Amino acid sequence: MACLNYNIRAKSLLHCFQCCGAKVLLASPELQAAVEEVLPSLKKDDVSIYYVSRTSNTDGVGSFLDKVDEVSTEPVPESWRSEVTFSTPALYIYTSGTTGLPKAAMINHHRLWYATGLSLISRVTKDDIIYTTLPLYHSAALMIGLHGCIVAGATLVLRNKFSASQFWDDCRKYNVTVIQYIGELLRYLCNSPQKPNDRDHKVRVALGNGLRGDVWREFIKRFGDIHIYEFYASTEGNIGFVNYTGKIGAVGRANYLQRHGASPMMKLGNLGTKVRWKGENVATTEVADTLGLVDFVQEANVYGVPVPGHEGRIGMASIKMKEGHEFDGKKLFKHVADYLPSYARPRFLRIQDTIEITGTFKHRKVTLVEEGFNPAVIKDALYFLDDKAAMYVPMTEDIYNAIRAETMKL
Repeated sequence: MACLNYNIRAKSLLHCFQCCGAKVLLASPELQAAVEEVLPSLKKDDVSIYYVSRTSNTDGVGSFLDKVDEVSTEPVPESWRSEVTFSTPALYIYTSGTTGLPKAAMINHHRLWYATGLSLISRVTKDDIIYTTLPLYHSAALMIGLHGCIVAGATLVLRNKFSASQFWDDCRKYNVTVIQYIGELLRYLCNSPQKPNDRDHKVRVALGNGLRGDVWREFIKRFGDIHIYEFYASTEGNIGFVNYTGKIGAVGRANYLQRHGASPMMKLGNLGTKVRWKGENVATTEVADTLGLVDFVQEANVYGVPVPGHEGRIGMASIKMKEGHEFDGKKLFKHVADYLPSYARPRFLRIQDTIEITGTFKHRKVTLVEEGFNPAVIKDALYFLDDKAAMYVPMTEDIYNAIRAETMKL
């Protein structure tokens, strides 16, 4: 199976389908328009196409569920999979194409099996009910959530889209005991309005990655004693860590079996984007966490932008302000000066009404990087870190031109 992101269209959709060599496409009827857009190209390649429904309104596209209804209920013969080994491909999962079109990562049965280890480490049992709001075309929900659930014999509750306002109501309605998170999901829950019944639920375990230490503390303080199993790994990587000790803020360590030659779990995120400036690597997540501690900052997305005449990329941050607060350039300068080395301080700031995120709650950075810090192009408020004035000052055309002319030292 190759897992297609249901948001992709046209060229990206054809690329993802064709590069894996698939000959059958299964699609939701809701995606009829997207299917019909690429139908001529698929038919030219002799691809069989089916809607996951009992009827079809498109010529050349069949229906699938009515075929399933006619299939025997007898177990699939073992001979059909007699040649399958641990090294046999099981899935293709597409990683984000930040440098082009999406890339297909091959997941064999060995990797798939090890991904289910997180549910075993966290002691998920057949009596548990797991809740995931993450997309099944990514590793986290599919491999840890769904396959982890199958291995444990547990029950899985799926929601097609994350909702902070409905999250705990869903947990109460379905008697959820295990939740799955990625990226900023738990922070969104912490930022939601407090309710008297915040601790009225049966959730005992949270599985995921990308959780900041301060959000971790706030989450368990507000929602109760939930054991968080944080991990670090990647879909296409070959190493992973699990925080099985429950230490706040830690991504964990390789366990006993991994240190003695067993294959490690893989990562299911994209988790330490870096900026390299003046010969130093800067973790953008660390800088974003630091900016997030300022009282008027609701959210920060940190990335690197190229500067004429300089190697690497200098730090820039897109900031969403808290409602009812105003930007304070002096306060923010003092904060970053106190907490970050000079090379890690964002030199440019961009104030935005919303911070765009991906389907797995990661910040979108590519467009922001491309737009850079030109005040003549960007309509959002821009600020520049002025060391002499010891504050962030409004970004002007004069400052921008001086930087481009390399007459201003950065």
